[in-house]
Amino acid sequence: MQTTFQITTAGQGLYEFTRDVTNWCTGDGLLTLFVQHTSCSLLIQENADPEVQTDLKNFFARLVPPTTDPSMSYLTHTYEGPDDMPAHIKAALLPVSLQIPVQHGQPQLGTWQGIYLFEHRDAPHHRRVVAHLGLT
Repeated sequence: MQTTFQITTAGQGLYEFTRDVTNWCTGDGLLTLFVQHTSCSLLIQENADPEVQTDLKNFFARLVPPTTDPSMSYLTHTYEGPDDMPAHIKAALLPVSLQIPVQHGQPQLGTWQGIYLFEHRDAPHHRRVVAHLGLT
């Protein structure tokens, strides 16, 4: 069973789509999520305190700043904007796919866990996440 989730972003940050995934799941099996882009990532992360998402965004912005930052002057892929190559680096460091067990139609996430698309670009984007549920 497969579907594609469309996630609209408004710039850098984490976008939770746990509810969409949960509403789609049925039965028992293994859910695989895969993002079809090279400048964003997928995360399972805390969904109780929004400061966690803010801190993650800020940490990765400091870890990999835009190409306008003097520390990033060694980068050569700059023609798509100062946030593009840093977005590719962040996507290389973070997962682009997730595997989640599903039981009785419910992803087996922990109490405070949510499923997020982590947008690494400044501009709004329409992102596609392919979901495959292998039923047992």
